[in-house]
Amino acid sequence: MSSLSDLTDVVEAAPRKRCFAPVCDARTRLLLLGSLPGEKSLALQEYYGNRQNRFWFLMSEVIGVELVPLDYAARLKTLLAHGVGLWDVVAEAHRPGSLDSSIRARDDNDLPGLLAGLPNLRTIAFNGGTAAKLGLKVLGERASRYDIVALPSSSPAYTLSYADKALRWRVLQQAIGAAPR
Repeated sequence: MSSLSDLTDVVEAAPRKRCFAPVCDARTRLLLLGSLPGEKSLALQEYYGNRQNRFWFLMSEVIGVELVPLDYAARLKTLLAHGVGLWDVVAEAHRPGSLDSSIRARDDNDLPGLLAGLPNLRTIAFNGGTAAKLGLKVLGERASRYDIVALPSSSPAYTLSYADKALRWRVLQQAIGAAPR
């Protein structure tokens, strides 16, 4: 039977997982923050690359454009054109697998530094509870300068029905000035 210190040694010996660069520009009005990309996303080098993740379907409903059939670069370009940016709260961490509950020894991204370069940002939305919990700590009092939206995770590990997720994600339409569908 292995001890807790043996398990800690195994986790710390594993390579650290690193987030992607932020996708945003001066037009960004809504910043969506996840926790840290999962295994499939890292393998594909794409935000929300796991095809079971509902992120691209949910954002299609928010902005009124079908993102799923587009290639990855076109998806990002379309989000930016609608004032939507992406990044993660965690810069890098040890995490076996893709579950947020497995994140250990993390380093957080410089969210305040990013926000300083987003003059039109009005809303910060967190994709899932872990992103919200960690992100609000990183932002501290700066969070009060923005509309904060905690969303149910788009991950397949979060078992809320798609219809319920979509209903809660549609509140983001106000943040980007889209007409409700």
